[in-house]
Amino acid sequence: MGGVVPRLTNARKELRRAQIAEAAVRCFGRTGLKGTSIADVIAESGLSAGSIYAHYHNKAELIRAAVREVLAKRADVIGEYAADDVPPDPDELLARLIAAIDPVQARVGVQTWSEATTAPDVRDIVVDMTERMRTLLHDCVTAWLVKVEHHEPSGARERAAPIARRVMALYQAELLYIALRSTTEETAS
Repeated sequence: MGGVVPRLTNARKELRRAQIAEAAVRCFGRTGLKGTSIADVIAESGLSAGSIYAHYHNKAELIRAAVREVLAKRADVIGEYAADDVPPDPDELLARLIAAIDPVQARVGVQTWSEATTAPDVRDIVVDMTERMRTLLHDCVTAWLVKVEHHEPSGARERAAPIARRVMALYQAELLYIALRSTTEETAS
């Protein structure tokens, strides 16, 4: 009886892809998008080269996965806030988002913004995920206006748009600040 090669279930494949993407985020946070090699990600993940290449064919795919990983986590949290019985007001929403910023993920986010200016495939992901996050912020602010401030849903949606834009802009500014500060602190130590 020959050995049967076990196949990964879809759930296991997604877990493995996430494990690799998280290793890539850590590497990108340490040495940058350009300074990280596939070999670095292989070493960081503890997986074989074959396992990495079975999920990601090249570094560009890893960058896209890392970007999605970082942005999707923020988007999930915002979605949870909007679904709360008592959604946070815009100041509290911003404070919670800022408190949850991971310096490594902030650095990867800022590097990705830079990469998006010259790499159309990365730009598409950044634009898509930024719009998704902005929509979720808009939903969260709208939910706060309706559930807490007792606005009519139709008017609340319109009123929430400029507030959500400001929350997004302040959040992005804080991400940049944390990314720059954490890099400076690490090189000073």
